Amino acid sequence: MPEKNLIVIVGPTAIGKTSLAIELANHFHTEIISADSRQFFREINIGTAKPSKEELAAAKHHFIDSHSISTLFSTGDFESEALKLMDELYKKYDVLIMVGGSGLYIDSICKGLDELPEIDLNIREQLNEQFANKGIIDIQNQLRTLDPEYFAKVDQFNPQRMIRGLEVVLSTGKKLSSFLTAAKKERPFNILKIGLNTDRTVVYQRINDRVDMMMKDGLLDEVIALEPYRQYNALNTVGYSELFDYLAGKIDLESAVAMIKQNTRRFAKRQLTWFRRDENTKWFEPKETDKILAHINQFVNSPIS
Repeated sequence: MPEKNLIVIVGPTAIGKTSLAIELANHFHTEIISADSRQFFREINIGTAKPSKEELAAAKHHFIDSHSISTLFSTGDFESEALKLMDELYKKYDVLIMVGGSGLYIDSICKGLDELPEIDLNIREQLNEQFANKGIIDIQNQLRTLDPEYFAKVDQFNPQRMIRGLEVVLSTGKKLSSFLTAAKKERPFNILKIGLNTDRTVVYQRINDRVDMMMKDGLLDEVIALEPYRQYNALNTVGYSELFDYLAGKIDLESAVAMIKQNTRRFAKRQLTWFRRDENTKWFEPKETDKILAHINQFVNSPIS
């Protein structure tokens, strides 16, 4: 039985995952692996709710500001790089902390990714052009029709994920969902999953407050500075695409901010749907740190499911 342990913290955006991860990292004198699909990129900061300088100083984080938005960094790349890093970290620590709201990235470490077919690059180019010309709604509608199973669980405001689903079905004639076997790969460490959640109205208010704080902290200025890079997938996401629409004169600023809040609330709902599928996740209120520690201490140095 493996003697090394991975504590995974999941939950909707703005629930307090970062704070808990830092508390646990300090308790176990260990380090944190971020599994957030946008916090990898050093050019985008405010809109991704990265840990603050104080939080980063409070515990060692990995995969924060580790890549450029101009670099293609796939889920498979994350799986490979993170597992390699963890092999090194486990030489120093018996416990590591993983935290993030990107379900596919969490699953890549805990379960492993399925082997996917080769893609016709011409189809990928056509879909990218379709997205650029017709927008995200057109991509959403096509994926909903061709692969409703994958559409139901994918982040519907992440064009890269949706285009991935379309390019598979258009290249192979088979749905991407049919390749997702959910066959779990064995890992040389125990895994314990901690979920954070609370009343939906509280979560939604936290999201609204966070967006207001992002705007106060300069999110619009960040987006203006990023206009030359807006074609990159990392920027075709909530918090950025809405403000690009404002800068293009498509909507006013008040509407853009309202849309960021609405789209983030929708994203939080999809996050919970994803994470609740895993019956091995134990759920807690964000402030129940003592209960969480007691739960973890039952399993550290013993089998974790």
